[in-house]
Amino acid sequence: MTSIGEALVQGLKARGVEVVFGIPGVHTIELYRGLPNSGLRHVTPRHEGAAAFMADGYARISGKPGIAFVITGPGVANTLTPMGQARADSVPVLVIAGANVVASQGQGLGLLHELPDQLAMASTVALLAEEIGTAADLTPALDAAFAVLTAGRGGPVLLQVPTNVMPRPCPALAAPAPFPTTPRPDPAALAAMAERLIRARRPVILAGGGAKRADVALRAVAEALDAPVIQTTNARGLMHGHPLTVPASPSLMAVRDLIADADAILAVGTEFGPTDYDMYSRGNFPDISAMMRIDIDADQLSRHPAALAVAADAGPALAALAPLLGVRKGDGATRAATTRAAARAELVPAIQQQVTMLEAIRSALPGCIIAGDSTQPVYAGNLYYDHDRPGGWFNAATGFGALGYGAPAAIGAAIAAPGTPVVCLTGDGGLQFSLAELLTAMDEGVDVTFLVWNNAGYREIAEAMEAAGTDVIGCDPTPPLFAPLAAAVRMPFESVEATPEALAAALRAPRQGPRMIEVRVN
Repeated sequence: MTSIGEALVQGLKARGVEVVFGIPGVHTIELYRGLPNSGLRHVTPRHEGAAAFMADGYARISGKPGIAFVITGPGVANTLTPMGQARADSVPVLVIAGANVVASQGQGLGLLHELPDQLAMASTVALLAEEIGTAADLTPALDAAFAVLTAGRGGPVLLQVPTNVMPRPCPALAAPAPFPTTPRPDPAALAAMAERLIRARRPVILAGGGAKRADVALRAVAEALDAPVIQTTNARGLMHGHPLTVPASPSLMAVRDLIADADAILAVGTEFGPTDYDMYSRGNFPDISAMMRIDIDADQLSRHPAALAVAADAGPALAALAPLLGVRKGDGATRAATTRAAARAELVPAIQQQVTMLEAIRSALPGCIIAGDSTQPVYAGNLYYDHDRPGGWFNAATGFGALGYGAPAAIGAAIAAPGTPVVCLTGDGGLQFSLAELLTAMDEGVDVTFLVWNNAGYREIAEAMEAAGTDVIGCDPTPPLFAPLAAAVRMPFESVEATPEALAAALRAPRQGPRMIEVRVN
């Protein structure tokens, strides 16, 4: 008979899991006993936080939950930041951890990896945190976890198994429960929505991350309405190059003017987070309380007033809405083009130059995935950048805003999409949070270009301090010498000036496996 730890691995396999990211420990040996014959791929990062960030990047690209195996205590604590990022961006990440012997929990006995209440700690950020105490708990716990991971907006989940439970015998598991189905759009509500939209002369669509897998249906609705489509950060890549696209942040005044001028607003899969809608903390956002909304999460729909709300997944809802709209021609393309030009002109010259660098990446590596950290060109792209792959632009510079995200998330994304070039866009400061993961990339042979924007410090923070009129302190950590660093991890390396031409040439060079390109910024 297999152990509970081995059976847990079998339960993951039965639910479609193909990859786990983890670091083994004495408290999780039974999980690892189950791996060799499971058919699951195991990826070993250098830090538990990186394991969960890799699971995040994997989930964003694959559309499947990302799985991280970590040890009791510090292993779980190290995943709190990644779970925070996953919660902020609605990314399905499952952390599976050991736990101390049940009878010892909360007793303060000084056991290895002891925490006062590990489950309570994780529950402050996880959507669901449960302990598997017996073999009978295993199937219900996995079913509950995957229900959260695969339904609604998704987010982080933690399952923990005590060390005295994991080795216990476990009978054959019952078949997994079917994954929950997403809510079907209400035909009457869609009809009412269509009626309002048909009457509008200046409609606008606000697309968020919830629409990133609905590109075709979104285009159909936008073209039927002749409506400009404004994309938040996690929606970039939708409508690439389309006359109706507005790949610019609603924080920009030009985009707000377009919204204010609209006589109908359709918001799809967006939570209206301030890092997308009010990055500069200006306030005075246009009144959109008469908007119509489509969102998979009913709770999210209740957080902002709307004239009409439909609880449904963006793809099916938009696909059902499009045939109800007919086709009309207005001035949507003109309004979109005017807004694009004004939004780009609104950017200061340094940010415009950084956007040009992003366009050089897109030109050199068409269809690539760009996983970003909190660095200057990422902030620039979040303000304005038209990526050419739906879901292919994502980063940690919005929402929770965790540094050190880029490198491990890029590795997870590359494992989810073999054969697709992936760019980790990170600063010299942010990369120092996760330098060791360069070795993970080498171990796995992933096609990741680590593009390091080297401005010798935390320049984005320094500029914010300068703008606030305070002394700049703590923003100049010495960057490593990247050439010998790359050599130390056996990674091909090139250093270029911060020009689009030099960057594009370096990116187009033949490659095999990971590489590093340093962009030297004055």
